[in-house]
Amino acid sequence: ARFGPRAIRAASARQLPFRAYNPRSLSNPYTSPLKILDCGDIPINPFDNALALEQMTTAFHQLGLRHTNLSSSSSSSTTITPLFAHPKLITLGGDHSIALAALRALYRIHKQPMAVVHFDAHLDTWHPSAYPSAWHVPSFTHGSMFWMASEEGLIANGSSAHAGLRTRLQGPADWADDDRQGFLRIAADDIDDIGTEGVVERILARVGTRTPVYLSLDIDVVDPGLAPGTGTPEPGGWTSREVIRVLRGLEGLNVVGADVVEVAPAYDGVGEQTALLGAQVVYEMLTSVVGRAVKDLQAAERGDEEDAGARLRDEL
Repeated sequence: ARFGPRAIRAASARQLPFRAYNPRSLSNPYTSPLKILDCGDIPINPFDNALALEQMTTAFHQLGLRHTNLSSSSSSSTTITPLFAHPKLITLGGDHSIALAALRALYRIHKQPMAVVHFDAHLDTWHPSAYPSAWHVPSFTHGSMFWMASEEGLIANGSSAHAGLRTRLQGPADWADDDRQGFLRIAADDIDDIGTEGVVERILARVGTRTPVYLSLDIDVVDPGLAPGTGTPEPGGWTSREVIRVLRGLEGLNVVGADVVEVAPAYDGVGEQTALLGAQVVYEMLTSVVGRAVKDLQAAERGDEEDAGARLRDEL
């Protein structure tokens, strides 16, 4: 999965500013008043997970504290400046354990826990002891990072949701652990009964549009017949179109950070369809994050306290 970012970047080669107008949102995220930057890869030690976690956390924290083009603009009003004081970080993965580093950094920056909207075939809220270790000490993995984040108070208990679940479990105790961490569970099969609109409605009812959100998408939420390039594929997943449709329905979320993870190009098809999907998912996230920010900017410029002011309180 460490080659995932490179593959997603390569697959995004056709996302040029002059050809990035999104018909569903009637906007082009690359030509908005907001600046979009690729900050490159975070250098980490590949042989020491604990050190790599610290390196990633430090990098996310430093990036999140940087000024935005709006927060540093002399033309921005005092009302607008705090609203856009921090960048919105979208991370390309990579192993899903990067979410723990991102959540630690976001907690430090925003001074409050995040709601997590988590697209995945797996819970990823397992206790570290669920993965036996020869070292006999708990360690973070790509299946336990949300448990650790919850234990550290980084996740807003009762305001988070999983979507697309379909993995095998060790037993009912896995659900009990997940319940204690405050996640709503939406199974992959649920989409057959409630459709994409029903999935969107359940997530929005759980999370709302004001709470700061970390949006995390493991590419294995998609069926391996359509996205084979991942390390832990699970049959019976959602289609690419269903995932994109749900993401589009969540454009009102107050996303302050996001990731697309577990793209493993070594397992991808000859057409590199998993990387292409990863690039499209990032594009949809960018469109929604920028669209929400532009609406907040316009509301702040109008002095719309009910709209922008409420969202401002969420950011601080």
